[in-house]
Amino acid sequence: MGSMNFRSLDEFWAFYVGQHSKPATRRLHCAGTMVALLCLLLFPLVSRWLLLAGPVAGYAIAWYSHFFVEGNVPATFGHPLWSLLCDLRMFFLVLTGQMDKEIKRLGKRPVLQAF
Repeated sequence: MGSMNFRSLDEFWAFYVGQHSKPATRRLHCAGTMVALLCLLLFPLVSRWLLLAGPVAGYAIAWYSHFFVEGNVPATFGHPLWSLLCDLRMFFLVLTGQMDKEIKRLGKRPVLQAF
């Protein structure tokens, strides 16, 4: 993964989408992102430990989806910042119902899979 060189975030985005081809992978990523965001929002009311627990739980869920659902290695290992930015972009596109359109735009086809 680290040997892959991308010239731009847009170029990385196309790769990132391909690494998240299965709907279950995208759903698990969204769940992980939601957990991390909720921890970030709730930490002032609950505990500062949520600042650590949020990212740990969020990444654990996302990485599980790569190893056991998608069958690939998380892009985070080679490109941590771009992976985070693309995760947030994918999260927004999934929540707004635009992710399938984006997959088609990039020439990818969604894989039909029950979740």
